[in-house]
Amino acid sequence: MDTQRAQEIAKSPVMVNVTHNGIPIYIQHVDESTETARIYPLDNPGKEQEVSIGSLQEQR
Repeated sequence: MDTQRAQEIAKSPVMVNVTHNGIPIYIQHVDESTETARIYPLDNPGKEQEVSIGSLQEQR
């Protein structure tokens, strides 16, 4: 995934199906300067982590 698309998803009111290592996640915030995103698994909101935007996959 690229940074621009990750930002669009993070700002969208519509839930988009995105995964990280095969796990469905929610994108909380995108940092353009470091090309990272703060995410958490949909089934575990307490498990926030910072990951590379390139490791995120949009499921269409």
